[in-house]
Amino acid sequence: MKILKDRSEFDSAIQSDKNLCALFTAEWCPDCHVLKPVMPELEKEFSDTFDFISVDRDQFLDLCQEQDIFGIPSFLCFRAGKETGRFVSRDAKTREEIESFLRTVKES
Repeated sequence: MKILKDRSEFDSAIQSDKNLCALFTAEWCPDCHVLKPVMPELEKEFSDTFDFISVDRDQFLDLCQEQDIFGIPSFLCFRAGKETGRFVSRDAKTREEIESFLRTVKES
């Protein structure tokens, strides 16, 4: 998963015609650590449809506020500059929930 380095990289990535799935996370978040072994598998499974990027909440607090990310881990999807999906809460997320979310975005 690509790690976001600066805001302009995010602004550019969301303009792609391919779906972008942004995972908002933080190093101190235990639920985020649970996702670490799952995400490479999901990236591989959905690589034909999605690019994935990891956004560190602590480094990009202003971006999180702009995107209404008040809980982590959270997922936002974009295509051609428009939000196409939102799985945002402070609750832990299972692999099955993430897969279902990505399938829904893929089919929309």
